[in-house]
Amino acid sequence: MALSPTNQDPLYPTERLIEAAHARIRPYIHRTPILTCQTLDKLAGAEIYFKCENFQKIGAFKARGGVNAVLSLTPADQAQGIATHSSGNHAQAIAYAASVVGTKAYIVMPDNSPEVKVNAVRGYGAEVTFCTNTPEERELTLQDVVARTGAVFVHPFNDYAVIAGQATAAKELVEDAGVPLQTILAPVGGGGLLSGTALAAHYFSPQTQVIAGEPEGAADAVLSFRTRQIEKAPYVKTIADGLLTYLGDKTLPVILDHVTDILTVTDEEIIAAMRLIWERMKIVIEPSCAVPFAALLKHKERFSGQKVGIILTGGNVDLGKLPF
Repeated sequence: MALSPTNQDPLYPTERLIEAAHARIRPYIHRTPILTCQTLDKLAGAEIYFKCENFQKIGAFKARGGVNAVLSLTPADQAQGIATHSSGNHAQAIAYAASVVGTKAYIVMPDNSPEVKVNAVRGYGAEVTFCTNTPEERELTLQDVVARTGAVFVHPFNDYAVIAGQATAAKELVEDAGVPLQTILAPVGGGGLLSGTALAAHYFSPQTQVIAGEPEGAADAVLSFRTRQIEKAPYVKTIADGLLTYLGDKTLPVILDHVTDILTVTDEEIIAAMRLIWERMKIVIEPSCAVPFAALLKHKERFSGQKVGIILTGGNVDLGKLPF
């Protein structure tokens, strides 16, 4: 899929639009803490600043983009209801955002979504429709839901209002770390967080490079990064259920312009990194969240002696199905 330049779009997240997004969502999100751990620093050979979005509203960074996108709609559009498709965290974000503005949410979720995420979505009052877990089935089912309800679709990642909202996590990380960061690491699925993180670093901390972690079992972004067009993963099989989708025509150009590299990790490396954070930091994170830390551990020499920010993206893990 060929790409055209997108930064001429009036909705493209500029420094001003990201600042406006931050002000817009501030009453509805947490300014999450940054935690450090000397044991993990020694293990990694770097000084790590963990931005704990697992403590965010709905248990994940997705609250930022979902709330910004819904609050950016006109009152008339909000009143129609909001629809989306998501394996869980964006679903919860839209359900939460819809409850903030007093409208209905219609969520398409894969039929193998973690039960903890399905229950949370329903807990915000959303209507859930299940589908087979492929991008194509998600799209088809969503089209049916929108046709039936008239709801406005908010894309999980390929939406500039969503990207601007996600950018606020890295903006806070840069502001609150207390030291200049050489690198920020974030996971990549559809690229909403990664492109937002890259733009936030570009505007608010231009000396900071942004690097992504991606599961080997969903390695589309690393291919897209090399070929400069949207690619699909050669195969999809990973524990990181939040990172299964491929990039969009809004996220990939930002990533090509502002991301330094994408590093892949195995499920074994993801599980080991996840376990370390549970054991050493005493906090709950989900597998997708552990991917950037796994990438750092795999490539320690690359980050040796650096001050590194890592966005811990979420903690919505099914406690009955831990991989340890």
